[in-house]
Amino acid sequence: MTTVRIPAGWPATEEEARAVQDELRARVVLDEPGPPPGSGHVTGVDVAYDDERDVVAAAAVVLDAATLRVVAEATAIGRISFPYVPGLLAFREIPTVLAALAALPCPPGLVVCDGYGLAHPRRFGLASHLGVLTDLPTIGVAKNPFTFHHDDPAAPRGSTSPLLADTEEVGRALRTRESVKPVFVSVGHRTDLDNACAHVLALTPSYRLPETTRRADALCRGALREATEV
Repeated sequence: MTTVRIPAGWPATEEEARAVQDELRARVVLDEPGPPPGSGHVTGVDVAYDDERDVVAAAAVVLDAATLRVVAEATAIGRISFPYVPGLLAFREIPTVLAALAALPCPPGLVVCDGYGLAHPRRFGLASHLGVLTDLPTIGVAKNPFTFHHDDPAAPRGSTSPLLADTEEVGRALRTRESVKPVFVSVGHRTDLDNACAHVLALTPSYRLPETTRRADALCRGALREATEV
């Protein structure tokens, strides 16, 4: 397990954080399709918090994209690096997530974030932020649509409907299990939306959420328990 310090010069105010988003957003790459689903590695990242103890745990779990077998995993523990502000959650998570990714013994391939990419009020959620900093292909898969609206997709698995900001498609509601609440997929960096949805379907053979997210969630929760045991 890697221990992480808050980086020097890390934003301390909402204004500073938004300025960083404005600067980095211009570096998001949207004209690449991303790796083919079912090929290479796909990595889930997730975090867990203990706000009372000022501790955040991050996990990165690498799966073989063809078999969904775990190839490698890593965790990192750090201090919470930013207060809770909707739309700025990446600033609470990025330092420990980067440390967990850096601790992996193999290339992560596509990175799947439990959150948003372009489906973000400033079009720069965690998946985009992480993608720009690492130059890895990234997507966001969220449990809820944040501030955007959508029609309910048809009942069959694989059905989609646009996730809209007014008339702009910022992501898709994707049905990963028949007649079960959809997940909300958005591009992060170096992928397109069709490919992102195809990856999510490949990662959800049995459950609503991708295997990447399920495994990273369990691992970061375990790391947090271990770090805060007294």
